[in-house]
Amino acid sequence: MNDASKDIEPKDLTDAVVRNGAGREDVQRAIDAAVPWEAHAEAHAEVQKPNGTASKNAPAERASERTVTTIEPIPSPAAATWPEASHVIFHGLAGDFVRTVEPHTEADPVAVLVQFLLAFGSACGRHAHFIVEADKHFTNLNAVLVGVSSKGRKGTSWGQVRRLFENADEGWAKSCLQSGLSSGEGVIHAVRDPIEKQILNKKTGDLETVVEDAGVSDKRLLVQESEFASVLRVAARDGNTLSAILRDAWDKGSLQTMTKNSATRATGAHVSIIGHITADELRRELTSTEAGNGFGNRFLWVMVRRSKELPEGGSLQPHELNSLTQRLQAAITSAGNRQEMSRDAGARAVWLGVYSALSAGGLGLLGTVTSRAEAQVMRLALLYALLDQDKAIRRVHMEAALSLWDYAEDSARYVFGDSLGDAIADTILRGLRGADKGLTRTEIGERFSRHESSGRIDAALALLHTAGRIKGQKETTGGRPVERWFTAL
Repeated sequence: MNDASKDIEPKDLTDAVVRNGAGREDVQRAIDAAVPWEAHAEAHAEVQKPNGTASKNAPAERASERTVTTIEPIPSPAAATWPEASHVIFHGLAGDFVRTVEPHTEADPVAVLVQFLLAFGSACGRHAHFIVEADKHFTNLNAVLVGVSSKGRKGTSWGQVRRLFENADEGWAKSCLQSGLSSGEGVIHAVRDPIEKQILNKKTGDLETVVEDAGVSDKRLLVQESEFASVLRVAARDGNTLSAILRDAWDKGSLQTMTKNSATRATGAHVSIIGHITADELRRELTSTEAGNGFGNRFLWVMVRRSKELPEGGSLQPHELNSLTQRLQAAITSAGNRQEMSRDAGARAVWLGVYSALSAGGLGLLGTVTSRAEAQVMRLALLYALLDQDKAIRRVHMEAALSLWDYAEDSARYVFGDSLGDAIADTILRGLRGADKGLTRTEIGERFSRHESSGRIDAALALLHTAGRIKGQKETTGGRPVERWFTAL
């Protein structure tokens, strides 16, 4: 794949995988490497005998042709379990805040931590950053808290964080918190630049510039969406610009649509998003297009659940937050005076040790939504460093960021499992799991009532084979050999 093609967003997940080396040729290689498959289980079992002899019921002249060679699949991800949080993620001021409120809330400590980090990154504004090649990465992050059910106490975790930040940065809390994502134009409007226009001075006959809209001076924006499933539904609509604008907001601070009649734009925008959703909603609403086009990998997907039952609520007193409020105010002020940040020698050593694994990527929907691991880790490390008011990112910040990323990656694995995020491939896999003798290529096509093209089914089979989910054989007939596919597990 050439460098130019990497910059073009894939149409869907299959397109993304095919660009990484999978395609029709993978299917053909799987078929060509296979040997004839015997349709009758009894004769097939006889051929498998160690001495290679056939029973009296199996045609002797074909016995030597039926030795089956299995095409070993690539191992698929291990069965997902609930992610475990390392104590390392509760570093510094963020960890101290979590430990202070934890006895007084039913919220998951990880939920409190992640939202604290995102709120801090938003409050910092567009100042401190680190550079990767020609790109600046600032402190804005997106995260979605994923609960098994609506009882995950996701909302109460945000309430704890908001209370502290209202005390530490009142202006941010009053002006920079919004909800109601519905369109890209709406996001731009919330952080818009001044809008000017030319009018004719009837007295002088000259054109004059007047300010039609003063715009928004504070470009910090944290959008809190308690029903993130609705955001995913909106983003999936044809013609809606929300997905594209949110991707640009994560990447850069310049936002604009190409609508002919819209003069609204935003520069220096510092947009972060916190969403809440259930696991079932996420699996249902995150389409392969939104996963494959880069929307999904610009979010941290974090599994959370209720930590305890407090029938009478917590008893945290306001004065218990005084010291934390002062430390947070100092950290926000310090971050506002920072510009480019870099890793010190210790952090660099850690980074060199993990970079290969972080940048390797993976297959399936899990690999797609976690494919910005390097940038996500460094943004998290930057936040930990700024909370410590350090001038450089140190080893302890890298370790905390990596541990939190591990939790987010394990959360994504818990949600998406071995799903490939491709409707055709996942349908084929479900069908094969219910077919003890596998399915022929023709039978697979019939499952789609022949409404899917041969090319799309071939691409889906290639995706499944490359991901290690299926293996192929070919069945010798009186005419043209027939493909037959089986689950690999």
